[in-house]
Amino acid sequence: MATVNFSVPEEVKRHFNKVFAHQNKSQIITELMKQAIEEHERRQQRAKAIEALLDLRAKQKPVDEKKLRKARHEGRP
Repeated sequence: MATVNFSVPEEVKRHFNKVFAHQNKSQIITELMKQAIEEHERRQQRAKAIEALLDLRAKQKPVDEKKLRKARHEGRP
């Protein structure tokens, strides 16, 4: 197991210790770090997906207004 040393504002430390008194703080910090990593990875995946969609849209030709209207109405009761 590794030891990690971070500096945090004293107020945050006091509040953390108060909120999580009598709990395994190392386990809590570990879970918070895992959540931060997962959220960061999700944000990166979303950014890549958005970029891919924008690239795809930039490559598509505009659709004629008449064709668009016809496609919207086809198959509707």
